[in-house]
Amino acid sequence: MSKVRLALSLATASLWYRRKVLALVCLTLTLSVTLLLGIQYLRTEIRQSFTSTISGTDLIVGARSGQLNLLMYTVFHIGDATNNIRWSTFQAMEQDSRIDWLIPISLGDSYRGFRVVSTNDQFFKRFQYGNDQALELSRGEWFDDLFDVVLGAGVARQMNHQIDDEVVLSHGGGRTSFANHTDLPFRVSGILSPTGTPVDQAVYISLEAMEAIHVGWESGVGIPGRTLSLERARARDYTPNSITAAFVGLSQPILTFQVQRQLNQSSQEPLSAILPGVALSELWRLMGQFERALLAISAFVVITSLIGLIAVLLTLQAQRQREIAILRAAGASPLLIASLYSFECVALALAACVFALTLGGSAIYGLSPWLLEQYGIQISLRALNRQEWLLLGAIPVAALTVSLLPAITTWWRSRKLGFGAAGDG
Repeated sequence: MSKVRLALSLATASLWYRRKVLALVCLTLTLSVTLLLGIQYLRTEIRQSFTSTISGTDLIVGARSGQLNLLMYTVFHIGDATNNIRWSTFQAMEQDSRIDWLIPISLGDSYRGFRVVSTNDQFFKRFQYGNDQALELSRGEWFDDLFDVVLGAGVARQMNHQIDDEVVLSHGGGRTSFANHTDLPFRVSGILSPTGTPVDQAVYISLEAMEAIHVGWESGVGIPGRTLSLERARARDYTPNSITAAFVGLSQPILTFQVQRQLNQSSQEPLSAILPGVALSELWRLMGQFERALLAISAFVVITSLIGLIAVLLTLQAQRQREIAILRAAGASPLLIASLYSFECVALALAACVFALTLGGSAIYGLSPWLLEQYGIQISLRALNRQEWLLLGAIPVAALTVSLLPAITTWWRSRKLGFGAAGDG
């Protein structure tokens, strides 16, 4: 026990004596560990956020398509539907006693590159994300008038919109459109709170409004004299002929597979009913190789830092010959002298881990509200999980491993000095 205490005392004194050089090494290692741990942490958080993009929805129903395509255009607003589903089919689903609620959505238009989603009040009441979190309005109210529009938090921020601003929608889903619904502008009635999901990057109008702005349009072009003015549009009633898809909530989740099978085998029209959780898992599996590559790159950065630590220790070794000779003359064994390198490396690695935890935690705590507000990325500060602790614990072990090279070299050289008690190891 006294030898361990002596080794720790000598290692501490050695670290303090070389603090300026080793502080730079510790800083490099701290940044490397922060990068490695940060990427792993972000992987976990983004995966959780990704898989929680939609929750509480048992099925997504659309025209016959692959499940990833249906998921992408309904949830992530990427791509286009292969076809629409008839309004009569949606009404038939409403009559199904096994279905508790339905959210119809229609797509096709855009606002300066942001997808326009036409729906009804059920979207605001029933759509959930994360851990069954409901949508909330940060300002204003859900649309009530025919030409009210509700903006996602990201749209309002990027376009710098406020309540009562005028918005002109465009025909088609592209970022640039030459067919705009200028005759029927919308008023911003509400702005949603940030969710960290694709909801933030969309514009919401009513199903009736979507029908109204397309009266008199053929092949993507408004026919002069057939389109509606603002007054004439408000005087009519609108029932859609079709919708793009529907989110389905069942009264009993145990019926999910039964309802899914019957919808997929519908005789009314070809439908696809998918489980959003299963589709999200499949999509994440396809994207997993990129996150693993990113983690491997950060691990390589840590390895490079550890190699730099070896280089520094080997460089300092030449300057420590006098120190080693004095320790041998004082009776220190070659093993004790060699162990100083291991103690120093592990101490630097532990210090780097502590600094990395502090730096990373402070960064997440300080930047998470800003990331959610500016980029719609939701990252919360939490305790490390088992995999992250293992990753962090591997750093001192790796430092101990790389310290063996200078330690063995020092042990061999100190034996040649011939001082110390007989039988020194």
